[in-house]
Amino acid sequence: MSKIAKSIYRILFVSQGKLYELYARDIHQDELYGFIEVEELIFGERSSVLVNPAEEKLRNEFADVKRTFIPINSVMRIDEVEREGISKIRSTEGGDNVMPFPQPLMPPNGGRGKD
Repeated sequence: MSKIAKSIYRILFVSQGKLYELYARDIHQDELYGFIEVEELIFGERSSVLVNPAEEKLRNEFADVKRTFIPINSVMRIDEVEREGISKIRSTEGGDNVMPFPQPLMPPNGGRGKD
């Protein structure tokens, strides 16, 4: 008997100045233009004696989330991986090798001219 393993994806995205690393079983482009849909988030086993505070914070943040929609311009990278790792939130300032995608510059008044 062959066992069909479901894919696992690692998603890196920026939200509110932090770099999020999440693991999920299902990810696809959504009908909402400009968003990707992430379903079946994966977190480590709770029965473990060691508790990772960073992953616990993410688990609490996404506790009742069935699926989440992430703006495409916030996504840094999506990888299909062999097994899930530890979900975490990191600072985007200093020391990280991840360069955010350039955002278009908007004038303070939204480009409408002088008020």
